[in-house]
Amino acid sequence: MHPTLIQIGPLALRSYGLMLAISFLLGIWLVQRRGKKVGLDFQKTVDLVVLIIIASIVGSRALYVVFHLEEFSAHPLDIINPFQSSGEVGIQGLSMDGGVILSILVSLWFLRRHRLPVWKVADVVAPAIALGVCLTRIGCFLNGCCFGKPCELPWCVVFPPDTAAGYYFPATHIHPTQLYASLYGFLIFVLLLFVERWKTFDGFLFWLFIAVYSACRFAFDFVRFYEPEQVIAMGGLNLSVSHFINGGMFLLALSMLWYSQSRRRTA
Repeated sequence: MHPTLIQIGPLALRSYGLMLAISFLLGIWLVQRRGKKVGLDFQKTVDLVVLIIIASIVGSRALYVVFHLEEFSAHPLDIINPFQSSGEVGIQGLSMDGGVILSILVSLWFLRRHRLPVWKVADVVAPAIALGVCLTRIGCFLNGCCFGKPCELPWCVVFPPDTAAGYYFPATHIHPTQLYASLYGFLIFVLLLFVERWKTFDGFLFWLFIAVYSACRFAFDFVRFYEPEQVIAMGGLNLSVSHFINGGMFLLALSMLWYSQSRRRTA
């Protein structure tokens, strides 16, 4: 695990930031290439992808801050200031669920404002989001964040003490939940490209992505570590805030798939 790849004074090239940048660049390329097939204007494609990038960062940061307010109570400007009070340069602390939700909302607003075919474009973008999940979670693994609970399985890992995972669980084998997420992100990416030839209505790939992603995230979150203030005990289960978010997203996706298919049959 290598949280920092290059360090020059206060400036650092962090592995998570690098993987995030790579995922954005590949996402732009993939959306542009797929957008040509549906006649999506090049400049509108660029504008949409840039908007998604900004929304994903803002949303991820906002959701993280909401559940870590005590971390910023003494230095509230650290929420948005890349020059942190600790002397470090860069903003650390993101929650992907917030980025996904805000990106979807902002994208829908953009597409409707410019009178673009919302669900046709959503199908174009969906595989790129899945690929982004795959790549950014590798960055999480290298950074030692978004880690799992202790376990004794052969593939469980021990993180260095200078990472968040190593701080909470020193010299302890824990689930590499980042790699689990990277794997299901890649599998969803492949699945979407494979089933695209059989899609029966616009929006099918997008809602299929939401359904499968939220189901995977819901399942694997049972072995992911969350701080006590993010956990709610219900019916003998310890459920995280992420469980409720992804449970809601899953039900919404299933409802939209059923509604769209029923509407098509009626038509």
